[in-house]
Amino acid sequence: MRFTLNESPRKLHVAAAQIGPIYENESRGEVVERLIDLMEEAARRKAQLVCYTECALSTFFPRMLLSDEELLKYFEKSMPSPATQPLFDRAKDLGIGFHLGYAELSEDGRYNTSILVDAEGRIVGKYRKAHIPGTAEPVPEQRFQHLERRYFKEGDTGFKVWDAFGCRVGMAICNDRRWPETWRCMGIQGVELVIVGWNTPLTHYRKAKSYSRLAEFHNKLSMQAGCYQNGTWAVGVAHCGEEEPGYILMGQSMIVSPLGEIVAMSYVNEDDLVDAVIDLDLCREIKEGVFNFELYRRPDLYKLIVQ
Repeated sequence: MRFTLNESPRKLHVAAAQIGPIYENESRGEVVERLIDLMEEAARRKAQLVCYTECALSTFFPRMLLSDEELLKYFEKSMPSPATQPLFDRAKDLGIGFHLGYAELSEDGRYNTSILVDAEGRIVGKYRKAHIPGTAEPVPEQRFQHLERRYFKEGDTGFKVWDAFGCRVGMAICNDRRWPETWRCMGIQGVELVIVGWNTPLTHYRKAKSYSRLAEFHNKLSMQAGCYQNGTWAVGVAHCGEEEPGYILMGQSMIVSPLGEIVAMSYVNEDDLVDAVIDLDLCREIKEGVFNFELYRRPDLYKLIVQ
């Protein structure tokens, strides 16, 4: 990707709208009100794009064993849905764009989905989570489950990049951030901003207890490495906190630069907003330098990855 040195600096004011615990008895309308409150704070700070988390509209239900009928209340059949229309309306009133993760019920199945919405309230990008963690069947004698593979199909959209907000924007969801292929697929397309939402349980479902203590380190590692190795900014957004006794989701919402530096991060496990004005032209420091794909990549030697 080539840049012209005399271009005007490109700046974008982004915000990570972290949401704290969502309890089982909270209605969709109550959650949307919390999201609107965060959006209004982002607008007061003059942000142009506010990013919400994965499955932002409800408690993180994959911890529970649910019937198909019980599952329905967590899924959206359309977007905007009747419950989320106020979020779209308020965003248009404020002239602010947003990213939203939600559980999608489509004609061909259930997906863990995110969308990118411009300042006019139009959906300009849609992504479905590719790397689905957890199990399809409950683990015996485990109090909390991680049943994403039971409740969601693997995403079929691939890792696209959209021209929006004056840059090249891509999306990933939770476990996707751990996979270098996620970042590189978007990096090859010249991505300049990756938005990632997560619901990451801290300890209870991991088989390897020896590294559960490193969950927050691994979160930073994945985000920082993905940004540096592909010359992109990223906004990572958490759904965090203790949703029921003993069930704790990691926070650590952050904004990361193309140099791999964390420029803003939340240090609480509740509703919070962190924001930064990002210099999109900083991406060229990496894209024309150490990770100049045209000059240095050797795809002829990488065939093993896809064979």
